[in-house]
Parts: sequence; structure tokens; C-alpha cells
Amino acid sequence: MQVCFCLTVLCHILKFGIRILIHLPSLLCPLLPSKMVKDKSKPKGAMTPYAIFVQQSRDELKKKNPTHSVDFTAFSKDCSSKWKALSVKEKKKFEDLAAKDKERFAREMKGYSPPKDAGKKDKKKKKDPNAPKRPMSAFFFFCADERSKVKKDHPEWKVSDIAKELGHRWEACKNRSKYEGQAETEKSKYEKAMAKYKSGK
Repeated sequence: MQVCFCLTVLCHILKFGIRILIHLPSLLCPLLPSKMVKDKSKPKGAMTPYAIFVQQSRDELKKKNPTHSVDFTAFSKDCSSKWKALSVKEKKKFEDLAAKDKERFAREMKGYSPPKDAGKKDKKKKKDPNAPKRPMSAFFFFCADERSKVKKDHPEWKVSDIAKELGHRWEACKNRSKYEGQAETEKSKYEKAMAKYKSGK
């Protein structure tokens, strides 16, 4: 079930072209028992009504301002506010589109045959529990600060929505040097600890 959930989140984010994709493996790592073999031929997951609404809003914004750079944090908050303000009748349009996309996904899945190695785990060396833990990246130090704020602003959001918003905020972050400094400090500590660990083996 956890693997299916993670694959669904991945397909959902791919539809939006979110740059947070580069951080996705680490974000989903706690949810996966181990790395699985990817199946690129698998149909893309069905989109939610809200996801379709955001996609259409982004397309409209790009048409109006093709050369204008998007403030993702402001855009995300604006979409959330507009979505909440929609009437039941207005939301039905997106619910109908989501229902059609769900049918598309179900139809494509009927004709889908997973490859022989689908679902198999990549062989990995067993980790030594005594080995030093890898240092966090600047992005994850940033997430540690911002995640609670995003949850407070959008308590109804799913894990995938929070992950996308964190990616948007990281892109717009003007204080990256703070988190890059924290990451460098952690990296230095890790390298010293690793050298000590290897010398004692």
C-alpha cells in the first residue's frame, strides 16, 4: 500500500512539472521499505479535482504573462483561496474532469502489463546501524523550518501538496545561505565522524 501511494504521488507531481521532483526520492524515502524498480510504461495516475484546477490556473497565467516569472508561493496561496471560494456548482466542473481522468486511468490500467521485474527490490548492501548518519542538505534544513508553517496555513493539504509547496518556497527563498551554511557544518561533522568510524573498523 505504501509503495502504491508513493507511485501515485510521483505521477501526480510529474503532471505539474514541479522542480521538487529532484528532492522527491529523499522525501518519500521514509515511506518506502526499499528502492523499487521503476516502470516507465505504467499509466499516469488520475488527477484530483484540485490538481486539475491548479493546472488550468497555471496555464491561464502563462497565456496572460508568457514572459513573466511566477511567484510560486503567492500562486499556490492564490489557488488555495480561489478553490475554497468556488461554489459547489463551480467545483463540479473539475470533479467531472477528475472523474473522466479516473476512467482514463482505469481503462489504461486494464491494458497494462507490468514487466517481469516490476515491484522487485534493488539489491542493497545492509547498512551498519553504527555508521554515522548522512548529513541533511540545505533544502531539508529549509523544510524543517517551513513544513510546520505550511501545515498551519493549509491543514487540509496532503503530503504531496505540502511537498510541492515546500519546493515552491525553496525556489523563492532569498535566504538560502543560512541553510547552505547549516548543511556545510553538518557535512563537515559527518566527514570527521566517518573518518573516525572507518579507522575503527
